[in-house]
Amino acid sequence: MIEKNTHSVVVGYILWIFGFMGAHRFYFGKKITGILWFCTAGLLGVGWFIDLFLIPAMDREAESRYLDGAYDYNLSWILLTFLGVFGVHRFYLGKWGSGLVWLCTLGLFGFGVLYDFLTLNETVSGRNQLAAPRGGQGLTRATY
Repeated sequence: MIEKNTHSVVVGYILWIFGFMGAHRFYFGKKITGILWFCTAGLLGVGWFIDLFLIPAMDREAESRYLDGAYDYNLSWILLTFLGVFGVHRFYLGKWGSGLVWLCTLGLFGFGVLYDFLTLNETVSGRNQLAAPRGGQGLTRATY
């Protein structure tokens, strides 16, 4: 069986440093708790600390949910987290029009960046499916 490597524990821990914003939870596809961490500063730091031990399990779950391919999840998430207001992650994914909008409006005044935190895994998975050769990998289930 070919092992997929869509997400990385190392990137998860890098994003965990900014975990009070929920970046690592969004990265691993945990949207609801990502929003909760975003609004409560990682459950006032308690949930953020506990996540230090949960990241390997979150990584294994994300590996089974998203389609591997030409576009790299890790690079997409690093670009979004650190340069998201400039739309660099959108340029990387070939979304030039919305990338220019993000660049000129600082990520649609910040709200677009939050939207991208919620949808980036599915966007990358969809781009990977489109880039896959016919008869290649099928869709994997991305739960919401």
